[in-house]
Amino acid sequence: MNMEFREGGLTQPSFVTGLARVEGVVEQQQAWHAEEKVDEAVHVRLAREFLDSPYPYADRLTGHSYEAHKRALQIELLKLQDWLKTSRQRLIILFEGRDAAGKGGTIKRFTENLNPRGARVVALDKPSEIEKGQWYFQRYVEHLPSAGEMVLFDRSWYSRAGVELVMGFCSDVEYRAFLRQVVELERNLGESGTILVKIWLMVSPHEQAKRLEQRARDPLKRWKLSPIDLAAAKLHHEYAAAERAMFAHTATQDHPWVIIKSDCKRRARLAAMRHVLEQAPYEGRDMSQLPPHDSMIVSRLIRTGGLSPGARAA
Repeated sequence: MNMEFREGGLTQPSFVTGLARVEGVVEQQQAWHAEEKVDEAVHVRLAREFLDSPYPYADRLTGHSYEAHKRALQIELLKLQDWLKTSRQRLIILFEGRDAAGKGGTIKRFTENLNPRGARVVALDKPSEIEKGQWYFQRYVEHLPSAGEMVLFDRSWYSRAGVELVMGFCSDVEYRAFLRQVVELERNLGESGTILVKIWLMVSPHEQAKRLEQRARDPLKRWKLSPIDLAAAKLHHEYAAAERAMFAHTATQDHPWVIIKSDCKRRARLAAMRHVLEQAPYEGRDMSQLPPHDSMIVSRLIRTGGLSPGARAA
């Protein structure tokens, strides 16, 4: 089936692929990069280095090794949670990535042994008619943590720079306003003492297709599959252009993106937990029993310096 893109959104529940949409997104990003004076070298390095390299492992992590490392990481996460409570610190973790990248499963392993009174998961549905008339960030601000609390966002305000842009759910004016405002919002969060961690789970097109097919076959997972998911899987180049523009604008020194390749879900979950633990100076931290930093699948992205493959995320 074919899908028509018109201003204001999708006109029918079918799909579109093709070079025209790719070129349109790329041309828009190039024009806006020049306007906003974003270093175009970042775009080039992103394309040539980590984001375009193939997944490095042919095997999956074994169950015994995974469970042992996960237990050690979850013990440290409990120490982190205790520190947040006693020090009255606030922690926000944003989990972003393509559909079926492993966001929900990673969040589940983060929280399965935490005290639910101090750890909340936020997974918002599409905005209501009332929310559409609000300041874009308003419905997210309502869920920010209080003192002593951590909040894990299963998708976040960055939907505007991804699915909303590519699928036509926001205008160019709204998108450009988002790019201007999001860096300031995150700067304000940091200045208020809030720890903000931004994680991008990166799944290859081949692995994504396998996972979406598994969801379609499994009645217990079918609820995770939507027409938008299926459309997005066919728009790989469009999403890639949008993602790289987003990284170039929003991977700041204070709040960089950490890219974790997630074709092996288990490796990605362990890497994500370790990275979060490295971001807070909690008491009693013991990294000696944790899995080592895996530079094969983890890189930190900062827009001023580009992406250095294998750079430590700490």
